[in-house]
Parts: sequence; structure tokens; C-alpha cells
Amino acid sequence: MVDDPDLIYLDGNSLGRLPAATVARLERAVVREWGADLIASWEDRWWLLAEEVGDQLAGIVGADSGSVIVADSTSVVLFKLVIAALQARPIRRTIVTDDLNFPTDNYALQGAADLLGGGRQVVRIPSEDGIHGPIGAIEAALGEDTALLSLSHVTFKSGYLYDMEHLTRAAHEVGALVLWDVSHSVGVVPLQLLADQVDLAVGCTYKYLNGGPGAPAFLFVNPATAATLPNPIPGWWGHQRPFAFDPEYFPDFGARRFLSGTMPILSLSALPPGLEMVNAAGVDAIRRKSRALTEFFCELANTDLAPLGFTIASPGNADRRGSHISLRHPDAWRITRAMIETARIVPDFREPDNIRFGFAPLYTTFREVATAVARIRDLVDRGVHLEFGAARSRVT
Repeated sequence: MVDDPDLIYLDGNSLGRLPAATVARLERAVVREWGADLIASWEDRWWLLAEEVGDQLAGIVGADSGSVIVADSTSVVLFKLVIAALQARPIRRTIVTDDLNFPTDNYALQGAADLLGGGRQVVRIPSEDGIHGPIGAIEAALGEDTALLSLSHVTFKSGYLYDMEHLTRAAHEVGALVLWDVSHSVGVVPLQLLADQVDLAVGCTYKYLNGGPGAPAFLFVNPATAATLPNPIPGWWGHQRPFAFDPEYFPDFGARRFLSGTMPILSLSALPPGLEMVNAAGVDAIRRKSRALTEFFCELANTDLAPLGFTIASPGNADRRGSHISLRHPDAWRITRAMIETARIVPDFREPDNIRFGFAPLYTTFREVATAVARIRDLVDRGVHLEFGAARSRVT
């Protein structure tokens, strides 16, 4: 849905647009399912909704039915799976990640290590340039003490895209488990979680999947691994017979065993329309347009914006980046404010000097990309951004 035809929205890597079908879907969930049918909707619609949406996601991430389920927020499902992985490798003490990982992921890794204790540590491998993943150094850090390798498939700031299959195999060669955060790749980069033998994965649904603000996350557990992993937050929704109200916990099967409490039904109800669009378009086709959009933007940035002090802070090789591009500029924050408030362009800002542009192929056009670059060039050339203060807002 578009209210302002002059607005160029290039922040789909943070929050996707509202699918028109979602409005009717939420109206039905509120008015009919909740308002009229009340508790009967648990049997008719709600109880299996997390699994049904998980099966829709399975087709997008290259997984089997029953191995993907929607549950909690990304941070919570990540923490659950990190704890489960560490408990499955009790003698090993090391978690390997990098400094390009999404910060909250690293918070969760450290929190899990601190909670379980026993000398567990997080080894954070630095990127040499802050853009590309330190593949060689990560491989060198993997060893007999590694319990878990946990990385963002597409890094949140630079958009670097890891070779999932290669690093998963490298971790398995030393007996470690692997957990991928696919939040910035799901829906725009083809994923083959089963074929790549990934153990665990998490992802959010409100970026390229257009699930809405705060939409619940999803988790993937490889069927070969699921039965060996405990749910560190066992709850009635993950019980084999939840309505038996058994005093003892008997975990359900597949990904459902990692459910804890009651699902946020209204948020969950908003997910299917966005997933249906992705499945209908096909991720391979979406990826082709994504590559073309980012390549087009980089060409224009190099010719039109580089003379104004902008530099590209994303991989130059399209094979090694996702669907967003970061530009650096010494005055990035004020330029971001000017873009939003005067030029009608919406990107986002990441400290200290990055402006991120997310290209959502389902709705971003090449005309919008060309117009956005022209508007940015004009506002910086005229010094419009200098009218804005340097103080950060609460949300950037």
C-alpha cells in the first residue's frame, strides 16, 4: 500500500511495506475470529497457525515441513537455540562469531556463555575492513573446543553475504554446530538450509517478508538434530499433549518442541500475505532483481555521489552481498535527516557514518533508485543537510 506516491521507500531491510491483503486478513482475525467466534477460533484457526506459517516459510528457506516454526522474537529464539546447542556440546567451551554480526546476536551469545558458565567464551573474529566477512580467520578459529559457530548470513551493516554451505561444512569438520541468522537474507537470497546441512537458523519476518512491525520470528531445526536438543524455556505450547496439563514436560517433535508460551495470534495472522507473495514470485527471481537493483544503485553512486564525499561500504561483488547497500559519508546523519524530511527518501542510519539503502524487489523500482540518487545529489550539492542538527533522534 502506498499513501504518498512521491515517497521513495528504501528501508525494506528494516521494515517491509504493508501488503494490501494484510489489512483484510487482520480485520478478519479481529472482527470475526476474535470478536465473533471468540475461543472457538483456537480450534478452528489459531492452534496450528504457527506451524502452517512455518510450512510457508519452509518453502522459502529450503526446509522440510515441520522443521520451521514461528515463535517469539528473533532475540529470544536465537537465545533458545544457542543454549540448546551449548548443552548439546557440554565439553566444548567456545562460541565463534565475528564483529559484523548483529549486535543483539552477540549479546545473546555472551549472555548464554555467562549463564552456563564453566569457562565458556565467545571468540569474536574481526573483519579487516569492516565490510567483508573474515572467512579465513573464522576457519582458523574453529577447533576441537568449538561448540557453536554463529553468524549473520547477510551482515546488517555492510550487507556482506557469507557462503553458508562452505562455513557450515568447515564447522562440522571439527564437530561444532552451526546457527545462522538469516534475518537480512530470507526472502531475497535463495536459502537451502537442508541441502547445506545447517543445524539451526533463525530469522525475522518484518523485513523482506513484510510481516509488520514486531512480527514474530521463526526458527529452523534440522530434523537430524531436533530430537537431541532440549528447549531451554519449556512451555505448554511445546508439550506433546498441551491440554493434558501433565505436571511433567514431554517435548513435542520437530521444531514445535521449541515453542514455549501462547503465540501472539494477531501478529501471527498478519504473516501469510507477505509469505504468499514471496512464494508466488519465487526467491530466485527476486534475487535476480535484487542484484540488478543493487548494481544499478552502485553505478549511480560511483558516478553521481562519490564526488560529494560518499563511499560505498558494501561488497563490490554482487555475489557476496545481500539486498542492501551502505554508503559512508562524514555527515551521514544530517544527510539522512534531510533525505527523510525534505527529499522524501526513507533509508536508515547506522553508527557511526553509514546510510543503509534496502532494495525490496517486490516493490522497489529502478525509476525510484534513479530518482533517489538524483535527489540525494541535489540536496547535498545545495547543502540542505547543513540546516539539520547533529543530535541523534531516539530511532535512527
